[in-house]
Amino acid sequence: MSLLPWQLKNWSHLCDYKNQNRVPQALLIYGNQGIGKAHLANQFANSLLCAKPQINGLSCGHCNHCILLKAETHPDLIKLCPDEPGKSITIGQVRNLITRLTLKPQFDSYRIVIIYPADLMNNSAANAFLKCLEEPTERTVLLLITDKPSQLTATITSRCQKLAVTHPDKEILLAWVMQQNTALLENDTDALYNLTQGSPFLALDYVNNCTLTLRNDCFKAFLNIAKKQQHPIIVAEEWQKLPEALMLFWITSWIIDIIKCFYQIKPDWLYNPDLTDSLQFLSTKMDLSNLYQLYDLVLISRKRLNTQINKHNMFEDILIKWSELNSSNI
Repeated sequence: MSLLPWQLKNWSHLCDYKNQNRVPQALLIYGNQGIGKAHLANQFANSLLCAKPQINGLSCGHCNHCILLKAETHPDLIKLCPDEPGKSITIGQVRNLITRLTLKPQFDSYRIVIIYPADLMNNSAANAFLKCLEEPTERTVLLLITDKPSQLTATITSRCQKLAVTHPDKEILLAWVMQQNTALLENDTDALYNLTQGSPFLALDYVNNCTLTLRNDCFKAFLNIAKKQQHPIIVAEEWQKLPEALMLFWITSWIIDIIKCFYQIKPDWLYNPDLTDSLQFLSTKMDLSNLYQLYDLVLISRKRLNTQINKHNMFEDILIKWSELNSSNI
């Protein structure tokens, strides 16, 4: 595994822990989605378990431990994650972990537990997990990874040392994405960086899947609803087939940008600088207080995504409200 270019400081910090024999019993690694937190945690786990790490702290890749790690059969590396995407980490999973931790590590180095996403532990699981933090077992290191540290209980976060992984500068991100996929050149790089909030893996996913093209098509429908050229219910039917979290983020970004345009903010400060002309046009055609009401509705919808909310009805409510905001003379 190689170091990601924007994580060199983070890696140096982790190496200091190891070199000073001060490896935390529990370390919370947090930051935005798509910046390689799991990659960094796996590097650190491999380094702690490797028999002959390199000078830069990375695992050698050749010792017996590294061979087991590559085969994902190392007995002293435990990964705890939801059984299914979008589901919670359950109390049953945590109890199984606690049982495993009562046994000694099978080798003489550390035993590593990686929990990702840690914020998906439900309340019962989080309460049970406190036992791991309050009664640490021999040579065990807990690595908790999350995009949403605020959703972890204070009793857990207060018992962890913390490592913030930040997004890279725009130039570093674009250079890295270019190395992975030269199709980057076909994208608006300003919009790509802003919409992915500087997250390299998310930006690469956008490039690989032509996501900016999809965003452009969705914004065109959004604009056409304002112009009374498309019906909100028909658009809602199409949008429910798309990733709802991504759609709600885009809608949120459009609303925020319209508000910014109302206050004549520079285009460079928009989420969608490539859509400036249309956003500025929309900002002149609606009442700002009503727009804030739509913004509140979208935020509420985002909070309800992990519930049994009807996605079709959710988009209908948002788009009908959006249609009502716009005057007939657009």
